[in-house]
Amino acid sequence: MLTLLIILLTLAFIIFAIIKFDIHPFLALLVGAIFYGLLSGMPPELIVQSISEGFGGVLGSIGLLILLGVIIGTFLEKTGGAFVIAQKILAWIGQKSVMLAMMVTGYILSIPVFGDSTFIMLNPINKSLSFKGKLPFAATTIALTMGITASHSLVPPTPGPIAAAGILDADLGMVIFWGLIISLSSLIPCFFYAKYFASRIDLVPQFAEEEKTTEEKKYPSLGKCFLPIIIPLLLIVLASIAKYPTQPFGENTFTTVLSFLGSPVIALLIGAFLSFTLPAKFDKSLLSASGWFGEAIIIAAPVILITGAGGVFGKMLQNSGIADLVSGSLSGGNLSLFLPFVMALALKGAQGSSTVALVTTASIVAPLLPSLGLDTPTMRVFTVLATGAGATAPSHANDSFFWAMTQLTGMNIKQGYQAHSVGTLILATTAISLIFLITAFI
Repeated sequence: MLTLLIILLTLAFIIFAIIKFDIHPFLALLVGAIFYGLLSGMPPELIVQSISEGFGGVLGSIGLLILLGVIIGTFLEKTGGAFVIAQKILAWIGQKSVMLAMMVTGYILSIPVFGDSTFIMLNPINKSLSFKGKLPFAATTIALTMGITASHSLVPPTPGPIAAAGILDADLGMVIFWGLIISLSSLIPCFFYAKYFASRIDLVPQFAEEEKTTEEKKYPSLGKCFLPIIIPLLLIVLASIAKYPTQPFGENTFTTVLSFLGSPVIALLIGAFLSFTLPAKFDKSLLSASGWFGEAIIIAAPVILITGAGGVFGKMLQNSGIADLVSGSLSGGNLSLFLPFVMALALKGAQGSSTVALVTTASIVAPLLPSLGLDTPTMRVFTVLATGAGATAPSHANDSFFWAMTQLTGMNIKQGYQAHSVGTLILATTAISLIFLITAFI
């Protein structure tokens, strides 16, 4: 009981520091971890050891993955590649199905590009299509935000889920595979929610001159734009399948090469190099400290540091012997997935960041996996996804994405809660329900 109280006190300290005093999550998590170690009576040398092992261990395995994913997204965004993908998807689906088109476009682009940036890029297109098609602007907007939110929390190489997969030592290929299935399926009720409920919100798009797209810019081809996204995901998933005990591809030179190319670092490195081909005229300055590559490092640095601090917290919990204190009644595999879901849901609602919710929850749950009955390769994958499901909701006034959405569309706070916040709760509930259903049969 005392240990549980110390954990709750530590979490309250972290959340209070982030929300009340606007302390950076990295510092809040790091100090919170040390705070927990001292209160739980850990020897000073073990606290120092936990800091070193936790930070180094996590960043050694996933720091590069986060950086490479951000580099791909940055080059897609800067070259207009993301815009090309958006336009093509809209053409494929058709302007008569604007809601579906916006949902799918937001979903795909939010895998390599941060959610806020994705919405900012697509909002002018959303405004224009909803206006021309005489469709409820609120409905197309929520379809877009739900698509962005689903992949942002459930599909690597988005930083949050890729960090959680690393912390929980889950097979990244299987996280991608099941993450795609669960996130896409969870969007079905969100689509109908947007169509029949969000559409009742009275919202008229406001246009500005600066939102008009210039025609002079030369965009990369569609094939080039898709390659940095599709190739890494395909390699990682195929490599995971090749490692199955049944050896579906056999045991030969091909599988050896596939395993190497499909290792997450190599696959994403290939994706990064493919993204370097996107500029119409490549300039080596793009790879300099002041170029797009340097910008990507600046964007990735806070996420990497937060993930490292989360690793410190997790190692501190592990070295304090918390796993031995978890009640046996919590074991039970399938039902135990409810713990990371609720914890991520609470953290997301309390401090607003899905990435922080994913990293913090994964760090706390990691040492508890054996006690919770989740210490198998399959259940580790679904623990990541249960955490991601919780980290999707509720998105409200402490979430930067909520403010980007309301300010750029003209929604007031009440409308934002009615439309977007409720939509994220539907998404989270559907995702965890699907996870329980799937794990009951595999």
